[in-house]
Amino acid sequence: MNNRNNDVIDAEPRGSSSQRAESLVAIGWVSYILHLIVAVAAVVPSAQPSILLLLVALVIDLVKRSDAEGTWQESHFSWRIRSVIWAGVLYVLTSPLWLLFVVPGWIAWGLISLWFLYRIIRGMLAMSKGRGVDA
Repeated sequence: MNNRNNDVIDAEPRGSSSQRAESLVAIGWVSYILHLIVAVAAVVPSAQPSILLLLVALVIDLVKRSDAEGTWQESHFSWRIRSVIWAGVLYVLTSPLWLLFVVPGWIAWGLISLWFLYRIIRGMLAMSKGRGVDA
C-alpha cells in the first residue's frame, strides 16, 4: 500500500536551483562579453566602443544582481557594477586633462581602460573556474 501522506513535497521543483545557477552563469558571461568588447575597444587605437553596450551590460547586472544573492555569482555582479562605476568616475575626473593637452588625457584614459580590461579579464577567469571574485 502506497501512503502518499508521508511523501515529502519539495519547495522547489527538482533541478530548478541548478537551472537558476546555469541561468546566472549564462547572464554573467553575456555581461562579461559585453564588458570585454567595450574594454578591448577602449584600448585599441581607433576602435569605437559603444557606450550602449556598456549600459546594456550594467542594466543586466543591476536587474539580475538580486537573483544571485547568496551564490558564488553574487560577487561577479558587484564586481562588474563597481568596475563600470569606478571607470566612469575616473573618466569624468580625468576629462579636463584633454583640455590641457591631448597627451595627458590620452595617457590617463589609456591607463583607466587598461585597468578596466584587467578587471573584466580577472572576473572572467574567476567565473570560468566557478569561483567568486575576490575584492
